[in-house]
Amino acid sequence: MARYTGPQCRLCRREGLKLYLKGDRCYTGKCAVDRRSYAPGQHGQSRKKISEYGIQLRAKQKARRIYGVLEKPFRNYFAKAERQAGVTGENLLRLLERRLDNVVYRLGLASSRVEARQLVRHGHFTVNGKKVNIPSFQVRVGDEIAVRDKSKDSPRIKELMERAADRTPPAWLEYDGQEAKGRVVALPSRDQIDVPVEEHLIVELYSR
Repeated sequence: MARYTGPQCRLCRREGLKLYLKGDRCYTGKCAVDRRSYAPGQHGQSRKKISEYGIQLRAKQKARRIYGVLEKPFRNYFAKAERQAGVTGENLLRLLERRLDNVVYRLGLASSRVEARQLVRHGHFTVNGKKVNIPSFQVRVGDEIAVRDKSKDSPRIKELMERAADRTPPAWLEYDGQEAKGRVVALPSRDQIDVPVEEHLIVELYSR
């Protein structure tokens, strides 16, 4: 399966803000955005006038990079969001939030979406009692996401479970720290999706 394998911090620097792609490191003084708050590359420090198209493109790239989605799947999400009733931009973010790797991250069972994707791929989680190792799996209202019993002995999983027990997930999710499982209680509303993305710019970009 195709995925980005380059430097994560380079993506944050290109967007000019923390995308929290490296988990705990992003909260330390080692964060590349704090140390070099300009775009990577030879001309990263030069000032450039950005066009309307460039602003829209940056909004799309930011959303893609936050959720770890490549261009073709992202376009598919947008096409699906367009077909749904309601506001297309909000539908798009709602679809991205309902990815299993994002839900695992939102529950606190991973320090970043990158780690959540890896843990899901390695089969550490179940959905409604069945193992699911597809990061893009779309959860629905009522679905129960849990750590597999066989995975609970892993030192890293134990650490993440302890940390998740002290965190409060978004209002559209519930988490039981004793059982290490969460549940989707509602679809996320726009005000519950705390990503720095102006989704209307993405809609404008794909509508050109």
